[in-house]
Amino acid sequence: MNTKRTWTRPEITAVIGLLTSASGIAVLWAAGLEFPFYPPPGMLIMTAGALAFTLMRPRLRYAALVPALLGLSGVVGFVMEAIIGGGIGLANLTGDAGTAPIFGQALQQLGVVIAGVAGVVAIRSRAARDSRVSQPA
Repeated sequence: MNTKRTWTRPEITAVIGLLTSASGIAVLWAAGLEFPFYPPPGMLIMTAGALAFTLMRPRLRYAALVPALLGLSGVVGFVMEAIIGGGIGLANLTGDAGTAPIFGQALQQLGVVIAGVAGVVAIRSRAARDSRVSQPA
């Protein structure tokens, strides 16, 4: 199998989504929000996910599971934190913590949604492309 495949739009979008989410977390950290340790774990996870997907993409058929699952976990984590954890993320979005956290939280959530959706689209398009290639002519 040819390992030098060109990037598809969903794959590029998935990486951009992960890096956007990491940037949003960086904005939250720069705005003074408290994180368990330095650097913020979510920023490390999203950046590592983008790097892992980039490195695995040519070799593994379902490498796009990385951005899809990270995106899903980001959205589920935000919703669960809003329901169970006191709603710090919602407070950031409504401006209770100032203006910079609004931007950072919106950027983070936009990134995880984009990464999740683009990851799923990338999986589906790669599977469809691989099934077309493997069919006899």
